[in-house]
Amino acid sequence: MKRKTQLIHGGISNDPATGAVTFPIYQVSTFKQEGVGGHKGFEYSRTGNPTRHALEELIKELEGGKAGFAFGSGMAAMTAVMMLFNSGDHVILTDDVYGGSFRVMTKVLNRLGIDSTFVDTSKAENILTAIKSNTKAIHLETPTNPLLKITDIETVAKLAKEHNLLTIVDNTFSTPYWQNPIELGADIVVHSATKYLGGHSDVVAGLAVVNSEKLADDLHFVQNSTGGILGPQDSYLLIRGIRTLGVRLEEMEANTKAIVEFLQGHSNVKKVYYPGIETHPNHQIAKKQTRGFGGMVSFDVGSAENADKLLSKVKYFTLAESLGAVESLISVPARMTHASIPAERRAELGITDGLVRISVGLEDVEDLIEDLENALN
Repeated sequence: MKRKTQLIHGGISNDPATGAVTFPIYQVSTFKQEGVGGHKGFEYSRTGNPTRHALEELIKELEGGKAGFAFGSGMAAMTAVMMLFNSGDHVILTDDVYGGSFRVMTKVLNRLGIDSTFVDTSKAENILTAIKSNTKAIHLETPTNPLLKITDIETVAKLAKEHNLLTIVDNTFSTPYWQNPIELGADIVVHSATKYLGGHSDVVAGLAVVNSEKLADDLHFVQNSTGGILGPQDSYLLIRGIRTLGVRLEEMEANTKAIVEFLQGHSNVKKVYYPGIETHPNHQIAKKQTRGFGGMVSFDVGSAENADKLLSKVKYFTLAESLGAVESLISVPARMTHASIPAERRAELGITDGLVRISVGLEDVEDLIEDLENALN
């Protein structure tokens, strides 16, 4: 089955009970049992709901895993995965991660005894140096948010197996349409499904996929015990969004390539970050492990003042958190998505006050370029 077909016909694509071609919303909390334990596969919607199950089966198939899990947000998915570990365990993470991921590891999970170290995972030697006797996993973000750094998933997964560690990959930016970490050796994939998978700025959700029955049992236990599940209405919206993922991503990437070319030629842009640029660090690795470079671009305009001037002039780029939707969004990571990271840490990473991040949407690319040109000028 080809990828666009799989997006539509993968998982449980229609309702076997009624023949409905779109899987319905089972807005129900509990299910009738003919006798104690005699249910028809569902007993209570925290444990399992038919609409959520259809979504979980779909993402499992798209990522090529053993089981999928749907949560109330991307951070809920990541937190549930981290709950597979115990107090005293240690996790290595990519240094240039989403601010919320940094926050949950350093402000919440650390209080539960889960230690973390952030390193540039695009260089395998940094990972080797960070491994401790209590290290249990390596959590990768590739491409990263917001500098779009690339880590070689296959190389890191092999290294992890040599040290008996799990490999976790945040696949939010690439989605399973462009990149499949489990095929490259990863054990767990997580998504902020709010972004490209939903694609319409109307749902907040998180997904996780695991590559073994043992991890499936363990993560389902966490999901059912802690209850951070995705509701049936949002599960339905996410299935609907995933069905158009392929055509959206291909159009967004075409728009993005034209915008990147424009930004590279503008005198008021100091630097452009995009994995599709041949001079981008690890461009060749991105080319090898992905089928597309995506619709996220960051560029530096030199100062916070210049960034604010730009934001005040754009018309079609909406100043907002999030990304991956049909409308183009713009943000300043240092004061928005990554504000929870200390200023000195941002400076070390290269997340400057003049760094602007755009999520390219489905508008006419000539309008988007004209909008940026007017604002930059």
